[in-house]
Amino acid sequence: MLNLDDLILWSDGSMLVVDKPVGLPSLPDGYDPEAPHLRSVLIPDFGPLWIVHRLDRDTSGVMVLARSPQAHRALNTQFQEHQVSKVYHALVMGEPDWTEKDIDLPLRPDGDRRHRTVVDFQRGKPSLTRLRVLERFEQFTLIEAIPESGRTHQVRAHLSAQELPIACDALYGAGGGIYLSQVKPRPRIGAKPEIPLISRLALHARSLAFLHPITLNALCFEAPYPGDFADFLQALRAGA
Repeated sequence: MLNLDDLILWSDGSMLVVDKPVGLPSLPDGYDPEAPHLRSVLIPDFGPLWIVHRLDRDTSGVMVLARSPQAHRALNTQFQEHQVSKVYHALVMGEPDWTEKDIDLPLRPDGDRRHRTVVDFQRGKPSLTRLRVLERFEQFTLIEAIPESGRTHQVRAHLSAQELPIACDALYGAGGGIYLSQVKPRPRIGAKPEIPLISRLALHARSLAFLHPITLNALCFEAPYPGDFADFLQALRAGA
């Protein structure tokens, strides 16, 4: 059962800022419309809400929702005009030979049943993601990604194109869980099954900065790492 007190980062009459948990879709599932989603969880306590942007089901972190049509229009304008600063943290597989890099590969939806985004130099839309290495480990890297354009799966597609797929990203890299034995190899005693440190996309919407839709005050919200992401990172640091 979700504890709403753990989700709410800001609430006023115009908007709601939340720390979206892993596994909860931003919107209703087209195949299972009765399944819980972010709005269905929040509406009983906060009333009507308008979605401004989305995070994937397995992506955690900061999201803003509007509480009035006026706020919805104002926030939408900021997102459409790229006036919002979005910062993601990703644990990727691989070790880049750079510290900072801008990726400007054009992207387009593939249109297949997997709903992937692909690099396409003929038909893709201009897309820019700024990458920065935060910490390096053997086999893995913690990367800050700032998407300057708002393409679907932009961070995932750009990292994959650099041969740095996000850990546990079955759509753009290798699926399956990451185990402690992969991070810190050691003899295992007994036949007890090993539990993965993380088994979902290791991507977290770390912070979101924008202007309040009514007062125009500059605001910035940050969400802590969820448990599995933090455990994975702690294991990497311990094994470094």
